[in-house]
This record gives sequence, C-alpha cells and structure tokens, in this order.
Amino acid sequence: MARRGAVLRRTRLAIALALTAPLALTACGGGGGEASSGEVTSLRVLDYYNNEPDNTVYQTTLEECGRQIGVTIERESIPGDTLIAKVLQQASSRTLPDVLMLDNPDLQQIAATGALAPIADFGLSAEGYAEGVVNASTYEGEVYGLQPVTNTIGLFYNEAMLAEAGVAPPTTWEELKTAAAALTQGDRYGVAFSAAATYEGTWQFLPFMWSNGGDETDLASPQVAEALQLWVDLVNSGSASRSVLNWGQSDVNEQFMAGNAAMMVNGPWQFPVLAENAPDLGYGVVPIPVPQAGDTLVAPLGGETWTIPRAGDEARQTKAAQIVECLNTDENQMALATQRTTVPTKTALREEFVAQVPEMAAFTEAVQTARARTGKLGEEWPAAATKIYTAVQTAITGGASPQDALRQAQDG
Repeated sequence: MARRGAVLRRTRLAIALALTAPLALTACGGGGGEASSGEVTSLRVLDYYNNEPDNTVYQTTLEECGRQIGVTIERESIPGDTLIAKVLQQASSRTLPDVLMLDNPDLQQIAATGALAPIADFGLSAEGYAEGVVNASTYEGEVYGLQPVTNTIGLFYNEAMLAEAGVAPPTTWEELKTAAAALTQGDRYGVAFSAAATYEGTWQFLPFMWSNGGDETDLASPQVAEALQLWVDLVNSGSASRSVLNWGQSDVNEQFMAGNAAMMVNGPWQFPVLAENAPDLGYGVVPIPVPQAGDTLVAPLGGETWTIPRAGDEARQTKAAQIVECLNTDENQMALATQRTTVPTKTALREEFVAQVPEMAAFTEAVQTARARTGKLGEEWPAAATKIYTAVQTAITGGASPQDALRQAQDG
C-alpha cells in the first residue's frame, strides 16, 4: 500500500468505460491467441517505482530477467497517482505495455474490463503463495497477476521512551490505551496514526476493524463501531493528536522521528527513512494490538502485482509471462523483499527471510493472517474505502458518534 496517493474515483470509473470498447475489438481480432508478428526482441514494462531505491532495484531485476529470456526491457516508470490514467490512455490507443504492474487493490477493477490475461493461460500458478495475496490477484475465479512481495503495517515504538515509562509494547487494545496514556507527556503523544480522508486513513484503520470482526459489507455493525471508538478515545483522551485527521503515513513517521510520538502505526517502507534521518533512534516493531488477548490479527495486504495485458500477440504475451515468472522466483522474491523491506509472498520462504532480516519479523507474522482489501467487495472496494475514511473523520471531529458516523457513511 501506501507508496502512492489515492486515484480519483472518477478516473477509476472512466477506465472501465474506455477499456471495454477497444478490448472487445482486440478479442474479436484473436486476442492472446493471435499469431506472432515476428521474433520478440523487446518488451515494454510499465510500473510506478519511480523513487529510490525501488527504481534501481526493479530496473536491475527486470533487466536481468530480460537477459535470461532473451529480450531487452523498455521500462517506463511513472508517479503512482498517474498510473491508472496512463493505463486508460494506453488502452484507448491500444498501446498497453506487455507487462503491467498494478497496486493490488486495482487489479480486480482492471481485470473486470477484460484488459488482462489469466496467468493460467501461460502455465503460471499462484500455488504456495499467501492466501490473501492470491485473493488480491483473483477476479471471478481466475488469477490475473503474481505478486512477488507484500507489506502490511505494525506498531513501532521508541525503546527508550517505553523503558523510561516502564511500559511494555502493547498487544491488546486495553494495553494500547494504557501505554499511550502513560507515554503522553508535555508535547509528546503516546501514539500516532493516520486518520486522513484518504485511502491511507482507511488502510490504517483496517487492522482494528477486521481484527474485531468488523466487515466492510456492514460498516454500521457494532464491531466496526467499537474499533472506531478506540480511535476516538485515543484522540479525546489526549493520547493521540487531533492532527491525525490530516497526517499521512509519512507525516506520522516524521512525528515519531522527532520524538513527538512514542509509538506509531506504520509500515516497513519507513525503515530506510528512519535509517537515513534518525540513525541513532532505537525502536522496535510489534504487530498491531488486537481487541483481546488471544484474538487473531487481521491486517491489510499491500504491495503490487505483475500482470500480462492482452496484447493480441501470442509470442509477446508468452515472453511477458516469462518476465512475470522470473520476478517471482524464490531467489528474486528473497532479493526484492530484502532490498525493499517487504515480505516474500511464498509461504515457504518466510522462515528463511526472517532469519536473514529479523527486523521484518512482526510484518512477516502479520502477513500470515492478512487480508486483501478487495477480498470481499472486489472492484467495489474503493467505494467502501471512501465510506470508511469519511466515517473516521466524522467521528474523530465529533460530528457524530462512531455508530452514527458509520451508519451515515454506509447509507450515503
């Protein structure tokens, strides 16, 4: 997640409308079964890894995969918040790339248009991958992408601050409230999180909602209201700043680095930022606290999946599938996870990965029971995500009780 901004809902709707016509024409012309136009010597790749170190990591990996299968990689990397608009333009002009990377919650919307080919058409399989990861790349029973690495969120804590206060890293909601209150002193808040009116705000709320049995198909349920009440209580008690309403995850990390928050909800993509800007900061990470001891943490899965657009050229699609397969070898999953502070998606690699990168233990543990955001609502997920962050904003600002805010959002 959280490596790009939210795309406007009208853009998401527009892509479905624009893709349908040109793809229908492509299908009539033979689609993926059409004969090759000749030897394939290069492949076009589109992704949004335009920042370091991701840009260099993926450039190197893709070039090596290309070398192995005998093609040159022509890669275009663009800002994340422009990717869907770019795909829309390319679909309209029938210039989709051979290999397309998508943020995993976007896959089902794009697959629904007919733009993508099922990976099984090329002998690829997601067997052995984390269940939630497979669900994220599945549409109407067909898997349309393979995701080499994933991420989720955890609870970071300042070791010195917790030691000074005699507080252990919390594991339950009650412990979280108690610890946050004890750690709140002067200008320092006990905990920081993002409750912004963006998909980041929804993303951060999901582990609290899901772990309490809440469900995006019934936002007005008592379970979702209890999770939202927890956030409201943290803010109203002064244990969390009201600025959480405006903070994105990078803002939350800045507060943590500056010592203005003793704990924060955030993801492993902050490790490089912390290492560069706060190298002497001693901190640890534990899974997000659950409602009661013994409850199962259900966190959201982030990361990107690699897909094969319907290019109308069987040979090009076959080569593209080989690139996707190469990105997902055991060796590349481990390398990408290690270099990008993410988690390999093949379950058999987890133990080896944690042994090599112990600081990723909490995130790797959380991935085992994590869920795809599109797991229940599929392509309708963005609408639900908007309702969730709207309700969070309403409740924390005091515009309505958590229960009423959720009911208003659900009915709106």
